[in-house]
Amino acid sequence: MFKGDFIENLPKIYGTYTGGFIVFILLMAVLEQMGVTADTIGILFVAFTVFIYAAIGWLSRTMEVGAYYVAGRQVPTVFNGMATAADWMSGASFVAMAGGIYFGGHGYLAFVVGWTGGYVLVASLMAPYLRKFGCYTVPDFIGTRYGGNVARFCAVVVLVVASFTYVTAQINATGTIAARALQIPFEVGVWFGLLGILLCSMLGGMRAVTWTQVAQYIVLIIAYLVPVIWMSNKQGFGLVPQLVYGDAVMRITELEQMHGLGTLEAVSGAKAGLKALTVPFVSASSDALSSWKFVTLVLCMMAGTASLPHILMRYFTTPSVKAARQSVAWSLFFIFLLYFTAPALATFTKLQVLDPNLATGIIGKSIAEVNALEWVQKWSSVGFLQVIDANGDGLLQLNEFFMRGDIVVLATPEIAGLPYVISGLVAAGGMAAAMSTADGLLLAIANALSHDLYYKIIDPSAETRKRLLVARILLIGIGAAGAFVASLKLTSILGAVAWAFDFACSGLFFPIVLGIWWKRANRAGAIAGMVAGFLAGTWYLYMVRFAGMDPWIGIDHLRFGIIGMPVSLVAMIVVTLMTEEPDAETQAMVDEIRVPAGKTVLSQTH
Repeated sequence: MFKGDFIENLPKIYGTYTGGFIVFILLMAVLEQMGVTADTIGILFVAFTVFIYAAIGWLSRTMEVGAYYVAGRQVPTVFNGMATAADWMSGASFVAMAGGIYFGGHGYLAFVVGWTGGYVLVASLMAPYLRKFGCYTVPDFIGTRYGGNVARFCAVVVLVVASFTYVTAQINATGTIAARALQIPFEVGVWFGLLGILLCSMLGGMRAVTWTQVAQYIVLIIAYLVPVIWMSNKQGFGLVPQLVYGDAVMRITELEQMHGLGTLEAVSGAKAGLKALTVPFVSASSDALSSWKFVTLVLCMMAGTASLPHILMRYFTTPSVKAARQSVAWSLFFIFLLYFTAPALATFTKLQVLDPNLATGIIGKSIAEVNALEWVQKWSSVGFLQVIDANGDGLLQLNEFFMRGDIVVLATPEIAGLPYVISGLVAAGGMAAAMSTADGLLLAIANALSHDLYYKIIDPSAETRKRLLVARILLIGIGAAGAFVASLKLTSILGAVAWAFDFACSGLFFPIVLGIWWKRANRAGAIAGMVAGFLAGTWYLYMVRFAGMDPWIGIDHLRFGIIGMPVSLVAMIVVTLMTEEPDAETQAMVDEIRVPAGKTVLSQTH
């Protein structure tokens, strides 16, 4: 059936995989009709997909350095675009984005605009040139471009902090999904999710992660599109929900006024960390401060996107500089499919809850009737949803319904009354999204520590087997630490992700960009930029989030990159100009990486 090598057969292999997954969905639908319980179907969906990913990880195991770190630099553009999209569309994108829009309205679209716009920066300023450079990791570029172990070490520190913050959010998402699908406590679910993540990435490194992420993208995009198309058609809006949800927004505005949104007194305290459904669908006002907050969040997310090591690493795997640039375009296309759909999903889900004309509407119904609903009971039992009769009238008011934004997408099929097979599909999609990003993040951290810290600084004579053994041990240790931190529930999924982007852009954005585009940039300047920007951003986060300081001009804890980036830029330029310029060889190397043709600057065996 498959003639030729693996790369040539990728379309057939993943076409067969997609067909098999659709057959599996149909089989689950048949089992549901035969009376198999919803819990069993949920377990089968999650277990089957995790088993497939683990099998791909096992089959992709390798002991070759090039294959482990950069997948042998032979990933075709379309498939690298799919892998990057899966790497990118994390638990925040799949699980939390629509929930944020559901509760916070169009202000949350700053995440969508920033995350998508960041790929313009990646394509125009970074990806092709880093690929021409020929590095294995982002600190590898910093260390070689500027020279010396101090610059490399600083880049490793920023990478580890940003990626670790991000990976805790992904493990949080896997814990949320596992808690519901497997009916286990969240604190246990995070460890189940970690096990699946490690099975995918530990043995094969970037090669295993790449081919697993392609499989995960197929699952997550099917899982995201099916429910929203189903709801749109069911509610009479047609089969292209992305283009017609404006009418549904107008209907929601009418329903919110009818239910007294803004006139009811909210229940004091968001019980058990849940958020009251009291925020207007369009919450951002038109005043200057709101516009400023929107723009600053967009800037942080854009620069953070262009600074995140696990994303930039994906473009080290392409066969050529041209392929790296084309790969960015494919990444944007595959990401667009989900991001263009998120507002529609949030809209139709909210309509399902609010509209009394729909069988699923719950606002205005008796508390007893709502508490008797299976989906309310299931999500309440794992601590993500709560109904409180605050005024004692026995009827559910808008301000008496509490739900964590992180579960909106996962609960949508049940809220909409869709067959439970769709809930299982969405759980599998959410797990795929969180696992794919966690795979990339853990690999970025472990690779940076094993390659840049251990091999380049501590033990340059280490043989290949020892280097890869260190990488795998680090992968397990970092993953376990991430699961432990996630189990503490320090912040929401979306909040943790925003912090990761801010850490990355505060410390890495300008040292990377100026390292490519400014020949005069030198080691002292890069170190000053990384240290000053990272420390300034971290200090501001601590003061605003934990020390009670009032935000400066609307720059809250989600936007501390706006403090870190200018400090990094100024420090880097000033110190660079005050110190000696790089030698002629380094400046010639910078000129060379901006030439599309020719060999990579670094040897393939560095």
